Amino acid sequence: MEDHQIIELYWQRNESAIQESQSKYGAYCAAIAGSILHAAEDAEECVNDTWLRAWNAMPPERPGRLAVFFGRITRNLAIDRYRRDRTQKYGGGQTALCLDELGECIGEESPIEDRLALRELVNRFLQGLSERNRRIFLLRYWYVLPVAEIAKQLGSSEGAVKMSLQRAREKLKTALEQEGIGV
Repeated sequence: MEDHQIIELYWQRNESAIQESQSKYGAYCAAIAGSILHAAEDAEECVNDTWLRAWNAMPPERPGRLAVFFGRITRNLAIDRYRRDRTQKYGGGQTALCLDELGECIGEESPIEDRLALRELVNRFLQGLSERNRRIFLLRYWYVLPVAEIAKQLGSSEGAVKMSLQRAREKLKTALEQEGIGV
């Protein structure tokens, strides 16, 4: 089923929208949640919560790209669950490591105006990266993949991936400092 048809099912409040979403995007969302939570049961629960959030968001929202819409919901739910279930003392795992790496650039919670400006700045920042560096950045900080997995996917060395990530973080930090956002 096409995305626009699935969206229309949500707008019609037709429960088959959830079945169609699961059929088309269930594995995609499970992969996102699984890479953050590393527990099949928790990932499955996040995916189920994704459909509920989508049900509550449409209408009024009409997403342009359904995969991105579902992916964002799943990612946010998984990170929230990760933070809720694990305190800092239990640490470890890729999620904590990724959040720490980006925390050096972005900082802690900030007012909504700063978060909106941050979103726009990060989008511009990503558009300014080469295709390869953007992919590395997103695989690490959106999909929360380990450096070794990214290197394997790209046929590159772990050192090259780490260097790309370090340079990207430095560029992001500089861009944030220039804008005076959350730093």
